[in-house]
Amino acid sequence: MQAHGNDILLDLLIIFAAAQVGSWLARSVKLPGVVGEIAAGCLVGPSLLGWIAPSEPLEVLSEIGVVLLLFAVGLETRIEDMKRVGRSAFLVGLLGVVVPFIFGSLWAHGAGFDWAKSLFVAAAFVATSAGITARVLQELGVLQRQESRVILGAAVIDDILAMLLLGIVTAMQSGENVQVGKLAIVLSEAIGFVVLIGLLGTKLVRRSTQSLAVRQWNLLPPALALCLGLAFLSTRFGLAAIIGAFLAGMVASEAPQRERLEHDVQPLLTLLTPFFFVLTGAKIELAQLASVDAMLTLALITAIALASKLIGGGLGALALGKRGALIVGVGMMPRGEVGVVIASLGLAAGVFSPRIYALIVAMSLLTSVVTPPLLAWLFKREPARH
Repeated sequence: MQAHGNDILLDLLIIFAAAQVGSWLARSVKLPGVVGEIAAGCLVGPSLLGWIAPSEPLEVLSEIGVVLLLFAVGLETRIEDMKRVGRSAFLVGLLGVVVPFIFGSLWAHGAGFDWAKSLFVAAAFVATSAGITARVLQELGVLQRQESRVILGAAVIDDILAMLLLGIVTAMQSGENVQVGKLAIVLSEAIGFVVLIGLLGTKLVRRSTQSLAVRQWNLLPPALALCLGLAFLSTRFGLAAIIGAFLAGMVASEAPQRERLEHDVQPLLTLLTPFFFVLTGAKIELAQLASVDAMLTLALITAIALASKLIGGGLGALALGKRGALIVGVGMMPRGEVGVVIASLGLAAGVFSPRIYALIVAMSLLTSVVTPPLLAWLFKREPARH
């Protein structure tokens, strides 16, 4: 037991140190730190140096890290600001699911999959990784930009639709009849959860925290409890835990002590969020990609994944102008942990071979690596405006 505990501590040290070095190197060449953290994970992971391997304790820390990250992003996002971009966010979320799903299913069917399996493959092209984009927007200091609010709002809608879609294609693999009524109930519950927490939760906090502000109570413990509670409830409604954490942050942002909360949560982010990004990079199996055919296929599906999100998200955000639509389209491109999760489900269900699994995971990670520098370049091409 003691030896196992020592091994875990060594893993934690390697991951944290690799994240700091990778982030520093990325920033030194004018790239967002998250790019360096993902690359560091690939380096120290099983495919190259083999210093660490994904394990259950590390996965737990990774999950906590990304939950806290989305909570912090929510703290900087006011519900009133989100309402102003509601229409654009809905269109971006909807088209950002439909267009990649069509592109992905056509490629998979052309690659030899039957239609049922093609739709499962296409599901890995759909969902946007809110964690990666949110981290980049936070690093760039542009969370108050209109484009950023559209991206974050669309990511919530994107997640609802992606989880619904995954339920449909999973049922199709086992030969089950897709029950439209049951799926409609799931969709209604997910939307109701988001609306209830987003609207009523913020009003409740706005009214109840005035007395706490006078007494100068420390709101960090109850705010963290709210974060973990809503993250758990989110999974019960078929959504990703990070959506509940984001909503918790939005609710807590209505408290008068918001700035103090933002300050207090920073040490936790510094410690825990690197685990998510390093483990994301560590999960790629380079051996499955060690052929010309595999690399060409990876290049093709990555191009499809990037272009389909750019087209879908960009079309949905045309009301923001050409540059705004381009920023939103790029911000919706990373698949990150969502694509990895769907690939894992496909492998477990026997839908994906190890090669297809490696390709989908590599595509998810490549879209996550390509997006941050593009977003940074686009935002820095013009003065920040609120």
